[in-house]
Amino acid sequence: MRNFDFSQSHGMTEKLVLLDGIGGVPLGRELKDAISRTGVDTKYVDLRRLSPKLFYAFRSAFTKAFNRWESKDSFYHFPKLDEGKFEAYLAQEQPTIVLVVGFIYKYLSPEFVTKLKAKYDFKLFLYDTDSCNLYAKRREFIFFIENELAIYDHIFSFSKITTRFFSETKRLPATFLPFGASKISMPQVEMPQYDVLFVGSCDLRRIFLLEQIKAKVTVYGDRWKRNYPLISEELKANVKDVSIWGEELYQYLADAKIVLNITRTQFYGAETGVNLRIFEALAAGCFLLTDYCDEVAELFDIGEELDVFRSSKELAKKVDYYLQNPEKRHAIARNGHETFLKKHTWESRAKLLLQKMTAEA
Repeated sequence: MRNFDFSQSHGMTEKLVLLDGIGGVPLGRELKDAISRTGVDTKYVDLRRLSPKLFYAFRSAFTKAFNRWESKDSFYHFPKLDEGKFEAYLAQEQPTIVLVVGFIYKYLSPEFVTKLKAKYDFKLFLYDTDSCNLYAKRREFIFFIENELAIYDHIFSFSKITTRFFSETKRLPATFLPFGASKISMPQVEMPQYDVLFVGSCDLRRIFLLEQIKAKVTVYGDRWKRNYPLISEELKANVKDVSIWGEELYQYLADAKIVLNITRTQFYGAETGVNLRIFEALAAGCFLLTDYCDEVAELFDIGEELDVFRSSKELAKKVDYYLQNPEKRHAIARNGHETFLKKHTWESRAKLLLQKMTAEA
């Protein structure tokens, strides 16, 4: 990659504000840190933690009821944040670039953000991380496409499939930018206690697949208890209905012989599966077994850097094989970690992101 002075563009110093719409996960914070390490003055804002509108809960409920009365087929939309306080923050910071992670419509109306963009003369970008989660929410997905995506100077998406949909079907400026991960210092574990570890929220597809390895898997994540009527007693015994992140997650990853990734139903239905867990597992030096999609095959050497399954039968077969062949498992884990360090850190993603954003600016 050629050298590039990210702190300067067209004779001016760039200042970037990252607005995190998915602050419940560390992705936005990790990306902000990676951008800062390139030398760009970067501020981080967790949109969940900003001041809400006065009497937001009451006004939201009233607006929702009125919206349903006015049009049952439209998406209810009442942004959460106090617009005056948010504008005062932007006026103070005077960014040249604003990067939204995830989405902004739940916090500020796209129309309001467009007015701020014109008033304060900044370039506006989106890192799309969650659009696949809207596939089952037709009205909300249409609103997101027609109202939010149109306001951005450029869209970066975690999925090649989604990128193609944005650019070819909707004629929006979009670029594929897969997730990355931070480098992880893993705790040392002599004898991993988990045969197979799955970390993620409950999903019907995940239940069906995990039932095929229920005696060997340990599950952590939210929304599992509410789905207990769909889960066997044997699998339930191995489920912990709690979310884990950060250092706690790393300890569990280190303690697993196989880290399993199963994409959500919506992701799998769209033939995309390059989610955040893939990069976290490789960053941790784990052996990763994930469901197949073309995007995974394009980014990684299957059978050398990670392995894949295409069915519940193949999942069970490969779990047995790799538990019985630790040398092969360890070799693949080493290769995957080396590839992560060379190609898939947040630092490498941040450099590509900044090249495009500063070129647009």
